Amino acid sequence: MTNASSLERRLRSELTGDVLFDAFSRGRYATDASFYQIMPAGVVVPRSMDEALRALAIARDEGRKVTPRGGGTSQCGQTVNDGLVVDLSKHLNRILSLDVENRTCVVEPGIVLDDLNRQLKKHGLWFPVDVSTASRATIGGMAGNNSCGGRSLRYGTMRDNTLSMEAALADGTLARFGEVQRDLSEVNAGEATLALFRDMLDLGAREAEEIAARFPKVQRRVGGYNLDALTPRNAPNNMAHLLVGSEGTLAFTTKVELKLWPVIRNKALGVCHFGSFYEAMDAAQHLVKLKPIAVELVDRTMIALGRDIAMFRPIIGAAIKGDPDAVLVVEFAEEDQVDNLERLKQLTELMGDLGFGWNNDKRRWGGVVEITEPALQGGIADFRAAGLNVMMSMKQEGKPVSFVEDCAVPLPHLADYTARLNEVFAKHGTSGTMYAHASEGCLHVRPVLNLKLEKDVKAMRAIAEEAFALVREYKGSHSGEHGDGLVRSEFHETMFGERLVADFRDVKHRFDPDNVLNPGKIVDAPKMDDRSLFRFRPDYRVNELKTKLDWSAWPGAGGGFQGAIEMCNNNGACRKLEGGVMCPSYRATRNEKDVTRGRANTLRLAISGQLGPDALASDEMMETLKLCVSCKACRHECPTGVDMAKMKIEVLAARAASHGLTLRDRLVGYLPRYAGLASRLAPLVNLRNSSPLLRKLFERFAGISARRALPAFRRDVFVPPADSVGPETGREVVLFTDTFNRIYERETLDAALRVLTAGGYRVHLPKPASGNRPLCCGRTFLSAGLVDEAKAELDRLVAAFAPFATRGVPIIGLEPSCLLTLRDELSSLRKDNDAKAVGAHALTFEEFLVREAEAGRLQLPLGTVADRVMVHGHCHQKSFGAFKPVEQVLRLIPGLKVETIESSCCGMAGAFGYGADTYDASIEMAELSLLPAVRRADQATLVVADGTSCRHQIHDGTQREALHVARVLAMSLDRANTSSMTSPMTKETSHG
Repeated sequence: MTNASSLERRLRSELTGDVLFDAFSRGRYATDASFYQIMPAGVVVPRSMDEALRALAIARDEGRKVTPRGGGTSQCGQTVNDGLVVDLSKHLNRILSLDVENRTCVVEPGIVLDDLNRQLKKHGLWFPVDVSTASRATIGGMAGNNSCGGRSLRYGTMRDNTLSMEAALADGTLARFGEVQRDLSEVNAGEATLALFRDMLDLGAREAEEIAARFPKVQRRVGGYNLDALTPRNAPNNMAHLLVGSEGTLAFTTKVELKLWPVIRNKALGVCHFGSFYEAMDAAQHLVKLKPIAVELVDRTMIALGRDIAMFRPIIGAAIKGDPDAVLVVEFAEEDQVDNLERLKQLTELMGDLGFGWNNDKRRWGGVVEITEPALQGGIADFRAAGLNVMMSMKQEGKPVSFVEDCAVPLPHLADYTARLNEVFAKHGTSGTMYAHASEGCLHVRPVLNLKLEKDVKAMRAIAEEAFALVREYKGSHSGEHGDGLVRSEFHETMFGERLVADFRDVKHRFDPDNVLNPGKIVDAPKMDDRSLFRFRPDYRVNELKTKLDWSAWPGAGGGFQGAIEMCNNNGACRKLEGGVMCPSYRATRNEKDVTRGRANTLRLAISGQLGPDALASDEMMETLKLCVSCKACRHECPTGVDMAKMKIEVLAARAASHGLTLRDRLVGYLPRYAGLASRLAPLVNLRNSSPLLRKLFERFAGISARRALPAFRRDVFVPPADSVGPETGREVVLFTDTFNRIYERETLDAALRVLTAGGYRVHLPKPASGNRPLCCGRTFLSAGLVDEAKAELDRLVAAFAPFATRGVPIIGLEPSCLLTLRDELSSLRKDNDAKAVGAHALTFEEFLVREAEAGRLQLPLGTVADRVMVHGHCHQKSFGAFKPVEQVLRLIPGLKVETIESSCCGMAGAFGYGADTYDASIEMAELSLLPAVRRADQATLVVADGTSCRHQIHDGTQREALHVARVLAMSLDRANTSSMTSPMTKETSHG
């Protein structure tokens, strides 16, 4: 075995893609969504398939294993190994050809399923193997695992929808794997490939009887190699079906030809409620007779956890009735919606015929909630797809562990199997969660265990052996969807028998005699409970560390900081490329380093000493977090609640404590302290923007990009006209005059005052108890890791605001990042009643107005200002559910059509967009959707963005002025006054 440095040297000299051999990068690829961790020798991110194959050849020459990788979301450890990892997801993600008429396409293996389907949708087509990880799962990975998805009842598995594959064997031989006649007469290939095919078909003929006898007779059988694809019974034989499910152990896939289907145009859902889990499982065999395309289980645990997750709470509220022990979501999707509605009616009748009713006792309690609204259907689908992450959101040491997760049994046995499985769990001192594919007898079953404890590891082993014995008794499959990997491969002999396992070894050796391709999977696997391969090995330790924020909701060192980091299960929801906000830096770079999962992995490795001493405050850690824009999207969109923005504050604080502050940190962090002086010297301070020399000097010494103009200071900063303004008898409010609007865009504060006083409110403008410096939320200090300084600012603010908050006066803010600091970081720094009161009464401007309008208390004369407005939502508004009120308020303006720009982070993100080292990434984020959308808008269209940073990014990128909602409302007031027309807003008009 030659050393890794030789491998690294050759890869760097012969490839143009990323070659990653540092400990931090390797650590990010050491895990997937399983509980395993194996440090690779290195990682390659090839720019072309030729480069990928060259990497394979170099690794083979250097005696290194090769593991191809897509989204890295494998449940069973398929994508971790100690050789070279080849990440195909960044560059090798194109549709190579599309035949709309014949409904086929050829794709590169790194293309993500959702991305493929977005491109196919305009042709009325889709690829229907709709796995729950569709937003990050790649087609190559899905083929490797023989993925199934929720609708396999109708569409089948990955194998059923793969027409052919092109791949390189371990020795570099390129071959096409597709349908062949048994005499191979039509195969155009070299002699080596023909000989390989001939040997495989001979094996299939020789073992046909054994295969028929031992392979489970369930559709969701994805364990072992697909030897049944080779038997004479299946002639003509498709050689690609042998590669499907082979987990990268037989060949290196270069192209995949897929069978496509017409998109689903109409749907109807019936949410069948059951007071008894057993009865739900027993009912599944009857419900499938109505020919739905899916029947998906959601159990009591998943419902309860979902109610605690902000993004899912309203969905559960609308779809769930009472307190069910389980629900089965039955989906109909025929072309004619009348047919779907008829089947929905039949479903309700069938539930009644089975003896279920809303007024029955618990065991027979139940019924159907019909869901025909597309938006709610989509929300339910999102909730079910997030099932794994929802289950993993438990804030405790024990987590639901995947190892008997997707066993599949025939439907008539499903109720008995699950009941007996729960008995197995109880016998070993635990309980389990169950959800997913009831229509196929394949449930995602996870007992709750703490794999840091030897006793729980032993329990896992015992549960696995007993559960797999049950599966064999019911003639099911121990791998029903997620494959074999390190979890199940060692159990193949008990499932398939000694003879077939010997055949598996023969197949592996015939394809890969030197054991180069992803060894240890399917054949010759290690023990599934070998703790040296675990993420939490026996020597895993996190020493006590001092933290600045409150992490007490989680267990572990650092007051719970450890537990918060370990919430990341690597399932990769943060790798989605569209929808929501998370993760904006990953969307721009497609680098594992720049995604929430990659950062959380790095933090876990750092605090546990696996990246060397002082790794938490190291340069490498700062590089890992450099492109995190603290958008807080992960706080809202990560179902396990990994709050990387909050974690970054801890890292920045550790960095500041050990390395001090840079000039840029000081300029950003202390802005509120020197803003008054800078305003008085505005003409002098602003010279930097007009002087190329000063721009270059600022870039060199302060790290502020010369390509970016800084916000201009002004002398006429906002100064409260009085302690209180507006009608003395009006309802009281407090207006939080944040630093950014106060010193840069006072027009926004002026406009907000006009709107509030015009609405009849008595607006208080509190001053600090001592000193003349205005109040501040400490946001800029937090962004520099100066947590103590931020707390000092918040202490001043709480002292001024608490007297109002404790008597119920709303605190209204205009800058989302500042106002929402009072609902977020404040509670991590102070737990006293005054701080809680301030946080509880903090509202964005729009949240307050919507609340007042819906209560019938808001009276404002508004006039027409434009025909159309395009709105960009601030990341923090979206994270805290405060963006919808922005749309609602704008719709109160007569004749205004409101369009939301579907965008992630604007890329400016406070000081992020001004950094010399982050400017390019900032622009890339903005160019993903925001700036192109604004450029497409005509000049008569208003552009609205509440965030100061967002407005600056829009101006810099498009030369268009974006407005805060307060200014648009003030314009509407002016228009109404000018035209002498009034349009009072009341509760009735608030919904118009």
